[in-house]
Amino acid sequence: TLLRLIRSARWEAPQAPRVIGIDEWAWKRGQTYGTILCDLEKGRVLDLLPDREAATVSAWLKRHPSVAVIARDRATVFARAMRDGAPRATQVADRWHLLHNLGDALRAAVGRHRRAVSAASGIERSKPERPGLHKMPVCHPGIDKLRNERRQARAERYAAISRLHVDGIPPRRIAREVGMSQRAVERWLAAGGEPEHRRPPVASLVDPFRPYLDRRWREGCHNTRQLWREIVADGYKGSFATLARWAAPLRSADPTDSSEPAARPPAAPRPSRRRCAWLLGCERDDLTAAERSYVERLTAAEPALATASTLTRSFAALVRSGDASRLDAWIASADESELSGLATGVARDRAAVAAAIAEPWSTSPVEGHINRLKTLKRSMYGRAGYDLLRARMLAA
Repeated sequence: TLLRLIRSARWEAPQAPRVIGIDEWAWKRGQTYGTILCDLEKGRVLDLLPDREAATVSAWLKRHPSVAVIARDRATVFARAMRDGAPRATQVADRWHLLHNLGDALRAAVGRHRRAVSAASGIERSKPERPGLHKMPVCHPGIDKLRNERRQARAERYAAISRLHVDGIPPRRIAREVGMSQRAVERWLAAGGEPEHRRPPVASLVDPFRPYLDRRWREGCHNTRQLWREIVADGYKGSFATLARWAAPLRSADPTDSSEPAARPPAAPRPSRRRCAWLLGCERDDLTAAERSYVERLTAAEPALATASTLTRSFAALVRSGDASRLDAWIASADESELSGLATGVARDRAAVAAAIAEPWSTSPVEGHINRLKTLKRSMYGRAGYDLLRARMLAA
């Protein structure tokens, strides 16, 4: 009876919303989505739509002609719906999504210049690490061999993808040819190379005893079991296998040499693609001396990244400035750079991007309501469909 009463009630949005925010919400993530509309002036949910089709959103907007401002993300489906359902309304792109797109574009640019990232070496440590925390990777030669084989296999697969792409074959067919998903093929092509699977170095229980072990190895003691007994008496808590992994590279270097090879100094850590893009996007005054030095080496090795770094900082400052008068100049300057894809998208959505810079509205309140919607949906899992979920969301 209660459910029948709820379903028969009329849950209507307020009559004249003026400023609204729109976004998608997931029925089943990655497969089915709905649309949520919120009144940004009153901070309440206006309606919940069962899908995110342009026709459904357009029909809702036509039933509410009072809407004058619509905040949205960069999704093209919502842009089409607004042009059809509310052609006179001002579309406002969300600033967070703009900066997120900027970060993605810069990371893709860094991925296309991985040789320059490697040539710039790494970021020097500003202070020496404590004895127990030195992170020198220690791997068994068999593991190194396996990783090299897999790295070579990825390189060969990317070479095959590149040949097919040059021949004009679309990603969907390439994916079938090489046995990958279409999305993975598109990511590899956009990045300009196969992905790097670099595992971060980890601390070892052997590290505090390295000076002693180095000295004993130089003295000619290459008996791992004897070395293990000595450091156990000195407080070593690790296993014999851990110490054997430490000794394996020394033995494989020259099994007949009684003296230890020169100790390898810890290499300066090379930043990941995400970290490298973050450094390029930061203002120089916000970086440490070591980070500034790395960025200078990187931009010297690849001038295209220097240009992308400058354009990234200028666009971020433009989005936060509140003045959209310099937007056209930025689009023109980025058109031939590593950020040309972003510039093309911004130019295509210029009116909404300009409004995002000048207007105070964003989709942040909508994201908060989506979090509440997720909680309600999960608490009703298996017991309710769209009609009851909509009623509960609007009545709360």
